[in-house]
Amino acid sequence: MDIEVVRVYKDPGRRLTEHRALVDRLWPRGITKAALDLDEWATDVAPSTELRRWYGHEPARFDDFAHRYQEELTREPGSTALERLRSIANLRGVVLLTATRDVERSGAIVLRDLMITGGPA
Repeated sequence: MDIEVVRVYKDPGRRLTEHRALVDRLWPRGITKAALDLDEWATDVAPSTELRRWYGHEPARFDDFAHRYQEELTREPGSTALERLRSIANLRGVVLLTATRDVERSGAIVLRDLMITGGPA
């Protein structure tokens, strides 16, 4: 299973047959919809607005954020969207696009790890 996390502002562009999904709930600032090469805007797998606001990208909250986000992905519509992205990744690889500055402590990383490990869904 090939899953990569890429920050939209450093996106090298599409490679062959990969599926490209924006996994943020909000559209990235300063990027037009025409400028971002993606196959879908997967808001159903993004952290909820409430969880995103609570986290506020404070590093000390990341572990708790990751746990809460995983819990969200056990419920609809997140669980179905997660399983669909997993299926696509098994067929042709997926690039998870995010605007987050701290990619290593982001929802996209939690999502990638769940897709790889077969966690909640």
